[in-house]
Amino acid sequence: MDWRNEYERWLEKAAEDPLLSADMAKLTDEKTREESFYTELEFGTAGLRGIIGAGTNRMNRYVVRRASRGLAEAIMQIEGEEGAKRGVAIAYDSRNRSDIFAMETALTLCANGIKCYLYSTLHSVPQLSFTIRHLNCIAGVVITASHNPPEYNGYKVYWEDGGQCAPDRAGKILECIRRFDYFGVETMPTELALSSGLLTVIGSEIDEEYYKCTMSLLIHPDNLRENGHKLNAVYSPLHGSGRVPVTEILKRVGVTDLHVVPEQAEPDGDFPTVKAPNPEDKNAFTLARRLADEVGADIMFATDPDSDRLGVAVRKKDGEFMMLTGNQTGALLTNYILSSLYEEGRLPENGLVVKSFVSTTLADAICEKYGVEIRDVLTGFRFISEWIEHCAKTDEYTFLFGFEESYGCLAGGFARDKDAVCASMLVCDAACWYMEQGKTLYDVLEEIYSEFGHYLESVKSYSLSGKEGMEKIASAMRELREHPLTAIGGEPVLVYEDHDLQERLDLTCGEASSTGLPRANALRYLLPGGAWAVVRPSGTEPKLKIYIGAVGDSADAALERRDRLINSLDGAISSLLV
Repeated sequence: MDWRNEYERWLEKAAEDPLLSADMAKLTDEKTREESFYTELEFGTAGLRGIIGAGTNRMNRYVVRRASRGLAEAIMQIEGEEGAKRGVAIAYDSRNRSDIFAMETALTLCANGIKCYLYSTLHSVPQLSFTIRHLNCIAGVVITASHNPPEYNGYKVYWEDGGQCAPDRAGKILECIRRFDYFGVETMPTELALSSGLLTVIGSEIDEEYYKCTMSLLIHPDNLRENGHKLNAVYSPLHGSGRVPVTEILKRVGVTDLHVVPEQAEPDGDFPTVKAPNPEDKNAFTLARRLADEVGADIMFATDPDSDRLGVAVRKKDGEFMMLTGNQTGALLTNYILSSLYEEGRLPENGLVVKSFVSTTLADAICEKYGVEIRDVLTGFRFISEWIEHCAKTDEYTFLFGFEESYGCLAGGFARDKDAVCASMLVCDAACWYMEQGKTLYDVLEEIYSEFGHYLESVKSYSLSGKEGMEKIASAMRELREHPLTAIGGEPVLVYEDHDLQERLDLTCGEASSTGLPRANALRYLLPGGAWAVVRPSGTEPKLKIYIGAVGDSADAALERRDRLINSLDGAISSLLV
């Protein structure tokens, strides 16, 4: 793509669009223009994501229209008129222009004969996933950039099972998108879309069904109903879509002493109280912590803008709060669900837990104790949703719980993506149950470590910028493949996995085998004593992540090992990104 010619073409079109004209006026220097036009936003299994603004490498109405036109074409090619009639459900979060992009999506699809169901107010990712299945839609779209900084927005595409698109489906949609130009995509006038019946605006009627199904997943509903009022909790929606569903469902199940952080309660795409609306970041809890101390809260939690991720902090006996990692929340809920069902004689013989392969192996130890199968999948909740669908279609397993280290989890399978609304409810369910036994979630976590060993994990992200950043990350991954690491932190690599090649090499004997997982640009290293490491770049932005998992007989031993491993791997990666 000749970015200068493309820039000039968009400049001409800007005369017809005041919003585009304003965005183009912000491109005041050569580098900014090149970054905006040198490439197109990547369309992967998570759809599109980028900085809001003018250009082919930015999020704007023309990129959204083109993506929607491609989606319409893909639906017609794959499912034909039947797919068009089943329609597409559309939701959006609190980010800037989310409502605009959602309407552009709907009107573009309608113009191509695709029935659309558009939420009248901002809604969460799990609610959209649920809606797809509830209305028997062929697909769904959520306008969101999840927990990214405020300058971002995105376009997530889901398929009929309620999960994000599989690679082959995403590839087909991308193929269709590329057939169309950014300009000239037809949209239907709003009034015509409504009067023709192609566009239906939906409200709270489906929310009721979502609440009913989600509440059916409570482990100890009677206890929560009787004692939920004793649990003093602080919640922050971080200016996003979680406030209504989280507060509503907790009120219904009995958690009535719930304090919402007032400064972060209202939707605001600028996210003025945080650097980024990310519940993984302890700084996002600054205001929640202040309120928790004022009201004497036992627990505090926060959801990101599209309410698929949940961050939790629990009060210890010394009065201080401990921020739980996504791994710790996942392990606590895995243990709570399995132990409770086992004690009550309700644990199915074919139970299944699914987690991403960068998540804690503590869950493996817990599942082994209760005789429950556990499966590792690639990063991305879509892969967990595939197992949920498999369970729904066969009698091989009964899906019980799934989670990722990145603060996402799900029970039941009514929705098929990370569900912070459901997770908030289950965390309160567990906290209230253990509270009646004189324990906090922190106490239970310590008991788990005492029984299974101390498992500690760490994640480090390298966020670069633009074209140069993507090139550096690609170069680093090539170097790691050409010269594989044989040791990390002084510990030998026992098994090396290249998930792009789907190859697994046992370095102790030289035996090669398949990873048994789909292709992914990731490298995994298995170390002695259950330790492990993973290196993987983002597929849509100039970011690379490294993950470490360490096990020790004591907290100090696990901490020393984890830090030694992460520092060693960090040194190796940093030298490649210079």
